[in-house]
Amino acid sequence: MTPHIEAGRGDYAETVLLPGDPERAQWMAETFLDNPRCVNRRRGALGFTGSFRGKPVSIHATGIGVSSFLIYAFELLDFYGVKTLIRTGTCGGLSETVALRSTVISSAVRAESATSGQVFGLYQPVGPDPALHALALRRAADLGIDCSAGLTICSDIFYHPDGRARFDEPIALGALAVDMETSALYRIAAQFGARALSLLTVVDHIATGELTDYSERQALFGDMTRLALEVAAES
Repeated sequence: MTPHIEAGRGDYAETVLLPGDPERAQWMAETFLDNPRCVNRRRGALGFTGSFRGKPVSIHATGIGVSSFLIYAFELLDFYGVKTLIRTGTCGGLSETVALRSTVISSAVRAESATSGQVFGLYQPVGPDPALHALALRRAADLGIDCSAGLTICSDIFYHPDGRARFDEPIALGALAVDMETSALYRIAAQFGARALSLLTVVDHIATGELTDYSERQALFGDMTRLALEVAAES
């Protein structure tokens, strides 16, 4: 076990899906995995291991934001020997070409500022594993999933004093969406020589002002979860 995860060595598969919300982690595991078992309850960051189409897959909640995400990602990579991390998160839409409730594949991510991402503070775009990215695009097309791929922005701050204006530059650069973890995902995966991919569901839209209700959100994540698991099974 680690300071934040009570599971033993061997309790996690080499591929782990990373939602932020523990309730979403449980829903994903119970809805899509065969024979899921809970391997972590410490601090409420639920972790599960089961299989999808015969391949072992784990799902582990990471909480909100870079700081929480990095703790779990680091321990999974360093102690449990995880090789592939696939984020299954939420995002805010920035481009009007991206529909509310659709799936976004982060082809590259840029931190919101030079200090975003804390220890991973390089203010340059970073991206996913190319093979995982290409596979996700193919499987999304095969499954008929409403999906967009492109630049995303990663922010450390949800309630920002500048409001929507802080996204003027990212929107001008063609950014599709903003989340709070993807920059950390791609950078820590590179640090460990692991593979990573970020899949995001648009739950609110900064450009249009649209917003989903929390009560419908688990139902929104079906396409994203299926896509992530198909990528996990084939990679």
